[in-house]
Amino acid sequence: MNELLSCRQAMENCMATQTFAIAHLYKEEKTMDMHIHDCHEIYYSISGGKQFLIDNKIYTIEPGDIFIINQYESHKITQVDKMVHERIVLSIHPEYTRRLSTAQTDLDACFSDRAEGFSHRIPLNKEQQNRFLYYISKITDAGGYGQDLVEQTAFTELLLLINGAVRTIHLPEAAESRTYNHQVDDILAYINLNIAFPITIEQLSGEFFLSESYICRIFKSATGTTINKYISARRISIAKSLLRDGASVTEAYEKSGFSDYSNFFKTFTKAVGISPKKYAQCSVS
Repeated sequence: MNELLSCRQAMENCMATQTFAIAHLYKEEKTMDMHIHDCHEIYYSISGGKQFLIDNKIYTIEPGDIFIINQYESHKITQVDKMVHERIVLSIHPEYTRRLSTAQTDLDACFSDRAEGFSHRIPLNKEQQNRFLYYISKITDAGGYGQDLVEQTAFTELLLLINGAVRTIHLPEAAESRTYNHQVDDILAYINLNIAFPITIEQLSGEFFLSESYICRIFKSATGTTINKYISARRISIAKSLLRDGASVTEAYEKSGFSDYSNFFKTFTKAVGISPKKYAQCSVS
């Protein structure tokens, strides 16, 4: 399997083959705001950085960390502090992990079976880091007779490694997901608690006794995105999850907190690439 040089290429290959793809990246691509896509993602940090915003949690990024993101979670890299930003990103089709699973071993568990206090960040020890890189090398070096089986076997072992690490890690979620500004932590918690209802900057300003300009400034500084873009991305994430679970387009629109259907339709279609109705149909099929 070829190592790709773009996350976009990896996602496109993942969806086209309905398996997985690997991107090895050394520099920043075009800056992406909070976004969601239809692949699971495993992000392995080689050079480290500052922060990763995933849904309502902000994590520091250290070399050797992996981040596990499912297809419903909005996310964004923020405040990368090095010119070289080396990482390996796996885009994985959700159905592929289920196809590889057995009655005894659910390889999709790290994406779908989230216990309370789940941390998206899993710091790997040196042995685990070496094993991770060994499996990546085995996949990308495979060729000739039996290439497909070598890739599938190494990928299965890699998922066993990751699921095993998730099952044994014990990170205090409160410490993991706190930002450098406790006011922003409280704002994130409030937004996610009230995401199904109208939320305005004026309302947040009154709730937290902060000026509108100040609340916008500290939120952007801590998360790398604006309040309105963050709210929109979270609502799209919720709507996608509802549609995947069989909710009607009307239910998804109402429960995800959009103010009117026209706004929901335009925002969803722009973020996902297809209309809510088409997405629901694809999810069923």
